Amino acid sequence: MTASISTKPDELYFVALGGAGEIGMNLNLFGHRGKWLMVDLGVTFGDDQAPGVDVIMPDPGFIAERAGDLVGLILTHAHEDHIGAVQYLWPQLRCPIYATAFTASVLRRKLAETGLEEAAKITIVPAGGSFSVGPFDIEYVTLTHSIPEPNGLAIRTSAGTIFHTGDWKLDPDPLVGPVTDEQYLRDLGEEGVLALIGDSTNALRAGTSGSEADVRRHLVDLVSEYDKRVVITCFASNVARVETIAKVAEATGRHAALAGRSMWRIHDAARENGYLDNLPPFLSEEDAAHLPRDRVLIACTGSQGEPRAALTRVATDQHPHITLEAGDAVIFSSRIIPGNEKSIGRLHNHLIRKGLDVITERDHFVHVSGHPARDELIRMYQWIRPKIAVPVHGEGRHLLEHARIARQCQVGQTVIAENGTLVRLAPGVAETVGEVPTGRLAVDGKVLVDLSAVTRARNKLIYNGAVVVTMVVDDAGDMMDDPMVSLQGLPDGGGALNREVALAIREFVEDLPDGAKTSDKRVEEAARRAVRQTINDEIGKRPVIDIHLVRI
Repeated sequence: MTASISTKPDELYFVALGGAGEIGMNLNLFGHRGKWLMVDLGVTFGDDQAPGVDVIMPDPGFIAERAGDLVGLILTHAHEDHIGAVQYLWPQLRCPIYATAFTASVLRRKLAETGLEEAAKITIVPAGGSFSVGPFDIEYVTLTHSIPEPNGLAIRTSAGTIFHTGDWKLDPDPLVGPVTDEQYLRDLGEEGVLALIGDSTNALRAGTSGSEADVRRHLVDLVSEYDKRVVITCFASNVARVETIAKVAEATGRHAALAGRSMWRIHDAARENGYLDNLPPFLSEEDAAHLPRDRVLIACTGSQGEPRAALTRVATDQHPHITLEAGDAVIFSSRIIPGNEKSIGRLHNHLIRKGLDVITERDHFVHVSGHPARDELIRMYQWIRPKIAVPVHGEGRHLLEHARIARQCQVGQTVIAENGTLVRLAPGVAETVGEVPTGRLAVDGKVLVDLSAVTRARNKLIYNGAVVVTMVVDDAGDMMDDPMVSLQGLPDGGGALNREVALAIREFVEDLPDGAKTSDKRVEEAARRAVRQTINDEIGKRPVIDIHLVRI
């Protein structure tokens, strides 16, 4: 059913379907003159709360119902939480896609996985380029982040100009790509900006985020201390960090290797667009395994403890080529994404039990964030000077702190708008004018499903187990034999509970009135009551119950 909202052509709207009130799954919409513009379409990853689910994304139902009015999808950069859902959700949207060259290279590889590389056309926009779609005039703004070609967006409309920051930081020496176009941002502020839609990830962190160049210097010093095998795990998309690993290898007399499919995918996309050209080829995992342990430095996926990533397979002795021994070192050149603490802790424990040195950002200067800390947020507001601030890309606490910083910077209006909140930015005072439906979808195997439904059923199975009953009755409803009972995920006590359940089923069914026994539904209900009551009385569980009735 189409969500009922009232919009007016002369008004300018903003609504996030993902990424506001959470980190990840970014999906932002701007509405004006009856048309909608989408900025980013990303994913997050499953955790212990979503067993068996790898990829989670926002439900695009609200905008999918209005796909005829969706003029385009603009991608700010190539991180998974900004482009990872395109390959799954684009068939519901069928809209033009706009991206810079590196982002397009990464996205094409993802679209090929779902057979959409021909159907989903991508228009490549050069750095600093501009174009128009429907009532929106768009200009890409060069920023710095932890991936090549990060962009803010200047979105000009007849109702005012919006600056959507995307993910950003102020890095004076990013190593890969240009520095932030400060002069453009100052000029944009002079031109006049109605609203800034901004990254809130590090709003709680004082100071600045730090520079990639500083990480490189410290990693050279750290790796030089080891005379055995060293693995550095980082986000594959951080091309500057991958380049750093090659430079560190060169400076410490080692050869650089890549381990993990996503490392190689990003490497290939980077080479395709002129990045990493100043480096010799990286070794494969197999080639690296044949080198002396003090002559190799391996860049490895798995910094977040992902169960199928290269580092987890190495730590659990399941990798076909790479092994680690006591005295080797693993450097986590990354931050912990909220929600991944348990999986990373498990990985650390696996590595430590093998006698390895495990180094994190708590121990040494091995990582800088790709998001702005407070001092950087303040500088951005000093340049842009918007009338309205709408914090996004953060949990509730991040949004509130970002809004507080904006007010300190003399921004007249701040609006906290989590997923589904429809905000009218103009004309007049910015305010919430409605709510639109939101939700989460998940890739479960090869199928796209509603996350709440699948996790609710799966968690019930995990915590309460299941009972499967097969029973055979004749036409009159009399049981031909004892029911077959299978207990799954429940303590059986040497078969005692199984026998108790079977006995209860027989008693409940035999106690039915004769007329009721001819009804399959009444017999199944009686059997289900018997199972539920017996399991609850004996062990205090409420399992999932599946009754198979065969009538002959």
